[in-house]
Formats: sequence, structure tokens, C-alpha cells
Amino acid sequence: MNRHHPIRCAAWALLWVLLIPVTGMALIACGSPGPGEADEPSSAGGPIVDPVLRLVPRVMATHPHDPTAFTQGLELVDGRLLETTGRYGESGIREVDRATGRVLRSALLDATWFGEGLTSLGDDRAIQLTWKAGRAVVWNLATLSEVDVLTYGGQGWGLCRLGEAGPDGAADSLVMSDGSDHLTFRNLDLTRSGDIAVRLDGRPVERLNELECVDGTVWANVWLTDTIVAIDPSTGAVTAVVDASGLLADRSTLGDEDVLNGIAHDPETGRFLLTGKRWPVLFEVVFEPVSDEPDG
Repeated sequence: MNRHHPIRCAAWALLWVLLIPVTGMALIACGSPGPGEADEPSSAGGPIVDPVLRLVPRVMATHPHDPTAFTQGLELVDGRLLETTGRYGESGIREVDRATGRVLRSALLDATWFGEGLTSLGDDRAIQLTWKAGRAVVWNLATLSEVDVLTYGGQGWGLCRLGEAGPDGAADSLVMSDGSDHLTFRNLDLTRSGDIAVRLDGRPVERLNELECVDGTVWANVWLTDTIVAIDPSTGAVTAVVDASGLLADRSTLGDEDVLNGIAHDPETGRFLLTGKRWPVLFEVVFEPVSDEPDG
């Protein structure tokens, strides 16, 4: 039969009382994130951020493209391929035969204006921006004649029509880029209704250029790169990144500014049309996830 010494029992009791707070603190520390560590999301709550998709274009077809065209905007309107071009004295709008690359008809901007992107208004009219003039031309697409000139502040780069998905609840909304990391929301008369910062993994995406709105997503060329980003206009978050560096193999005749620029979506096929400034080819592509399998 074991006997417990009263003094020894008291000592053990005191030690136990002293250890409980220390042990509890240690357990809390072991279960808490360290410096720079974030809590893992749990089923009880906390935002779970969807991973950014990494995509590449798969070429479905190629078509000739005017190698002298300084492409600023590209859009399909009722099956017609429209393209806007830049450079002072050369800026304008044209309708292009997709199969041959031949210019079917064209119209020039004022020679003092540097043309930029365009978007259709859905009523056989389209708006073309200018770089620094603070003016946008409204074109009648049936005649390619100028029917109005709108004004806006700042630079104009890319433009697309978001439609009923406008974040301000408007019946219709345009999205405009100015070469920064922000997109502005505009009414059909180009009056400003809001803006949003574009972020990829929390970092700003600068030099947003030509835009294409497709089913509530804004696709944007990033100027001077072979990158296209997909943007959620309600949050500004980039949801997908397209690496199009493999599109044009031979660039030996191109200058530093002759980069990927021009996105049009074909609602009939679901494909995208991509080209660049002074590129000799128009690519018809679908975007698909990057393969993890090694080549060969």
C-alpha cells in the first residue's frame, strides 16, 4: 500500500497550479499563426479567394492582317470585323474582310487626333476614343460617317460595353482604360459613373489597354506585353492571365511598339480574334489552361 507524504503532495499541487497558465499559453501559441502567417480559411467563415487561372491561346485558324495597321481596337459587330488604328494623320476606322485581311471601307479621324479603341453601342453606331484629345467620335457603321463627338477628361486607351452588368446598376455601362491600373465606368455619353482599381494577387496591373467585354468579364491587353488579363468589374480582381507570347513566332520585322493589341470576341463560335500593331496575322483562338505536362 502506497502512502503519500503530505509535504510532497502539497509541492506537487503548487507546481500543477503554476504550470496550468504556462501550458495553456503554450497551447495557444502552438495553435496560432506566427508572424507573417495568416489563419487558414475554415468552413465557419472567412473569404476564400479563387485561384487565378493561367491560360494560353490555342490557335484554331489564322487570317491575313494588314502589316501597316497600327491596331488600336478590334470588334465584331453583326458579323462585320471593325478595326481602329492610331498614329497622327493615319488614325481612323475600317471594316475588314476577315478571310483576306482586305480593307473593305475606311474613314479617317482629324489628323491632329491619335485614334484609340472602340466599342459598338448596339444600334449600328460605335464610339472610337482618342489618346490625348479628350474627344471620342461616334460613327454610323452603315456609312462609316461621323455623327457625333463626345468629350471626356484624361486619356483614352480602350473601351468596351459591359451592358446590363454595369456595377452601378445602370441599364447600360461602358468600361474605359487610360493606361493606368484603373478602369472607369462610363455612361453611353461617356460621362463618368465610377472607377475601380485592377489587382492581380493584390498588386496593381498597370498599362491596361485595349478592352473586350464578354459575359460580364473585361478582357484587357497589357501594353508592351504579350499578356491579356480577365477582370471581374465588380471587384477589380484579375481572374485569369493569358500568356500569348507564343502566338507570333517571327517578329524580326517588328518594332518595339508593334506588340499584341486587339481583342474581339465572336459570339457565334465563342472564339477570340487576336492581333497586334503591324502584325501580318489575325489569330482565331480559344483560351485553355496551361498544361502541366512537359513538352515531348
